Amino acid sequence: MGFCGPDNFMKIALLALLGLVLGVLGGAALGIGAGLAWVEIFQTTDFEGYSGMLVFFTFMPMGAILGGLGGAFLFGLLAYRDSEIAIEREPIRRQESQSQPQNRR
Repeated sequence: MGFCGPDNFMKIALLALLGLVLGVLGGAALGIGAGLAWVEIFQTTDFEGYSGMLVFFTFMPMGAILGGLGGAFLFGLLAYRDSEIAIEREPIRRQESQSQPQNRR
């Protein structure tokens, strides 16, 4: 497994899976937006729903694929780096003057 133990490996795998799902949803939405922009900018014909099929059968799947791969990579990389640099931090100690009351006369 390299540097990470079984717990960290599961965290990386689950976050990569979450990134895949979120990336697919976001990429599909961006693909639809890009497809609609393409249809409007280049005046694609709407004969028998051609422009709708172009958007939903070309741009949406391309966006979903790219978004899924990008999301899985990004979330996996973030989880790997988090497990790599995560160290146990010592609790912050209060200053002695604040922790012990002083007797003032």
